[in-house]
Amino acid sequence: MKKLILVTGAEGRFAQILKRDNTKLNLYFASKRQCNILDVNSIKKIVNKIKPKIILHTAGLSRPMKLHETNIKKSIDLNIIGTANITKICEEKNIKLIYFSTGYVYEGTKGNYRETDPLKPFNNYGISKLGGECSVLMYKNSLILRITMTEKPFLHKNAYTNLKSNFMFHEDLVKILPKIISLKGILNIGGKTQSVYNFAKKYNLKVKKKKLKLNPNFPKNQFMNLKKLYKILR
Repeated sequence: MKKLILVTGAEGRFAQILKRDNTKLNLYFASKRQCNILDVNSIKKIVNKIKPKIILHTAGLSRPMKLHETNIKKSIDLNIIGTANITKICEEKNIKLIYFSTGYVYEGTKGNYRETDPLKPFNNYGISKLGGECSVLMYKNSLILRITMTEKPFLHKNAYTNLKSNFMFHEDLVKILPKIISLKGILNIGGKTQSVYNFAKKYNLKVKKKKLKLNPNFPKNQFMNLKKLYKILR
C-alpha cells in the first residue's frame, strides 16, 4: 500500500494541479477548514483522523508579492508560524515533512546557487519562506524543496530578457514529485536556466520583451544550480 500523504493548502494553485494530474501518489487534500495551519489543534485533528506518513506542506502566502511588504503580519503568520506549527506536529507524530520553499531565499545576484550556498533573501517573501525553513531544518525527518515555478501558460503580458531564472510549470513538478518524495535534506527544483522571456515565449507567443532595470530589490541572476536534482532524476 502506498504511503498516505496529507497535502496542506488544497485550494492553492499547485495543489489543484497536483489533484488533477497525479497518478502515482496516495494523496489526501486538506482544505483550510480541515487543516488550519495557525491552529495546532486543527492540525492534530486531521493528522489523528487520517494518520498520514508524510505531510506535503504547500499551504502559505505567495502572491501578490507586494503583500509581503505591506502586510508582514499575514506573511509571518502563514509562512513562518504556520510552518512551525506543522513542523511541531510532524515531530510529535514522527511524520515526514516536505516543505515547499523558494529559490528567492538566495541573494539572486551571481546565480548558480547550490543548496549549500549562503542565504540572503532579496525580498520579504524570500525572508518569510526562509523563516519557515528554519523550523523545518530543526526536524531531521524532512525535505525542503527550493522551487521556482509558475502557471502554464505564462500569464503576464511582458517577460524580462535579462533576468535569468529556472522557471518550470506546476505540471513539471507533479511529474518529478514521486521520484524525490523519499529524499531528505534540501533540494533545488526548477527547469532549464534561461531568461524569463525565453521560458515564457514557448507557451505564450503573445508575450512581449521587457528589460529589467537595475534594481537591488529584484536582482537579475536568480538561477540555481540543479546538478543534485539532475543526478537524482537520471
